[in-house]
Amino acid sequence: MPAYSYSAFNGKGKKQKGYLSANSEREARKLIKALNLTPIKIEESTKNIRSKARIRTKALVLATRQMSTLLDSDIALDEAIKVVANHLNDKELANVFYSIREEVMQGKRLGEAMMNYPNIFSNTYTSLVTAGDTSGKLSFMFNNLANYLEEAEQIKQKIVSAMTYPAILIIFSIGVITALLTFVMPQVVNQFIRAGVELPLLTQVLLSLSNNMPWLIIVLVALVFLLSFFYQKIRSDKAKLIILHKRWLSLPIIGDFILKADLERFSSTMYLLLNSGITLDIAMKESSKVINNLFLREVISKANKEISEGKDFIVSLEDTMIFPDIFMQLISSGYIAGNLTLMFEKVSEFMKSEIEARRSMVLSLMEPIVIIIMGGFILLIVLAILIPIMQMNAVSIG
Repeated sequence: MPAYSYSAFNGKGKKQKGYLSANSEREARKLIKALNLTPIKIEESTKNIRSKARIRTKALVLATRQMSTLLDSDIALDEAIKVVANHLNDKELANVFYSIREEVMQGKRLGEAMMNYPNIFSNTYTSLVTAGDTSGKLSFMFNNLANYLEEAEQIKQKIVSAMTYPAILIIFSIGVITALLTFVMPQVVNQFIRAGVELPLLTQVLLSLSNNMPWLIIVLVALVFLLSFFYQKIRSDKAKLIILHKRWLSLPIIGDFILKADLERFSSTMYLLLNSGITLDIAMKESSKVINNLFLREVISKANKEISEGKDFIVSLEDTMIFPDIFMQLISSGYIAGNLTLMFEKVSEFMKSEIEARRSMVLSLMEPIVIIIMGGFILLIVLAILIPIMQMNAVSIG
């Protein structure tokens, strides 16, 4: 069914824009009139907003929080969606909300309408909305979603802020080293060569790097493109990509960080889904989709399949032999005691604290490590210039 964009006047004479799905322009006009709007312009959309719409996370967090507040004030669902769309600065997201409102008014469930925009609303998002709509706790669910999205955005901003200074330092240091090797060192060393001074090994090596700098840059760029090509090729083969992701988990420090980060997302999503009344097997199926590591996702999907076939939940997880002991102990005690939902929240909080501690340690060490490495390179360049000078002074004194 094609999508149509339109502009129309509402009952108060205000201009309103939006999208809707219809079999023809004539049907689209009828649907617009059914919404008590007077159509001004209707045209088939030149872009498929369902598959291409992309928005900022901050805009989605704001819209989700507003939906929670409005629904908590007993405002009708269609009116709440309309108010949110009217107050959004992100025009593309506003158009999506207008389109969702129209589909809801035509009889669709909210979660079902949101599923048409997978680039905006994740599977977890739509699953929680559907669960909240079914249970009559839509306001509560939007509030949980807003908290979940805000926390994820805050973590992302912390990482970006912490990485900004080291990134600037690395770029500046590389620029200084490149300038010294390309412009300063050749001119100084040429003076030594004309004076007949024998160059030490360090100076010869760095001079060779300086003379071949353009070729080194070309080789590095080609290597990056080559690695990118091979990675894209591996991505097209799911089996090979799963093997690659499995190897990532075995990397020292990095592998443990990847595992805990994915388990934190999985646990927090499981808590939200189970707390909304969704069954364990469906919750595991939906929660596995938030995991970035494909090997870990496959492991959880396999365990979920075994649970559906009647196997014990804890036994299925233990058979994978990949989850940390603390994760298994907390989940096992929660499962036995009958408070699995609460334990997934505890696991999420524990993993979050572990990740934050590890992240803070790595980021705090990154700055001095970068300074030491870059300072070491600059020291080598200075020594490569100073050693021949000292040799010339020794010869002249002798």
